[in-house]
Amino acid sequence: MTDTQTTPYAVAPQALQATLSQLLDGKVQSIDVERDEVTITVSAAEYLGVMQTLRDAEVARFEQLIDLCGMDYSTYGDGRWEGPRFAAVVHLLSVSLNQRVRVRVFCPEDDFPLLPSVMGIWAAANWYEREAFDLYGIVFEGHNDLRRILTDYGFIGHPFRKDSPCRATSRCATTPSASA
Repeated sequence: MTDTQTTPYAVAPQALQATLSQLLDGKVQSIDVERDEVTITVSAAEYLGVMQTLRDAEVARFEQLIDLCGMDYSTYGDGRWEGPRFAAVVHLLSVSLNQRVRVRVFCPEDDFPLLPSVMGIWAAANWYEREAFDLYGIVFEGHNDLRRILTDYGFIGHPFRKDSPCRATSRCATTPSASA
């Protein structure tokens, strides 16, 4: 197989975009193709329903959650970002249809970022949601074991937030220093 040939079962991004647009009509905010990757942006209110459809619909069959990460958009675009601050970005894979999709969902509240958990749909979301909670402070409602996974249990704050003191200095402590 040469570099110009594609996998026989691979779906062109524009074809996947059209299929998902029809499947999710009215339930998503946008479905975009950029750099040959399909990105769905969905509201927090529609998130669980859309994710369930992406897993179960015959034309989608996204059986695997590959990744879920938190995002802090507060300094995105050199600070020109005017939307919600926090989001979760999920990458899904359909092994049976050889297609991938990215799903982005913004937290409706910046002060208390809250999203529904997708652990009931993909068990693999467990550690990824814990990581997004630990590093960004995104709370996943319905997650049955939402606790820190990378930082110490005594750690105060969320180190990947753009306004975290850990980003400004190379020192992060779990408790205040007695000599400070």
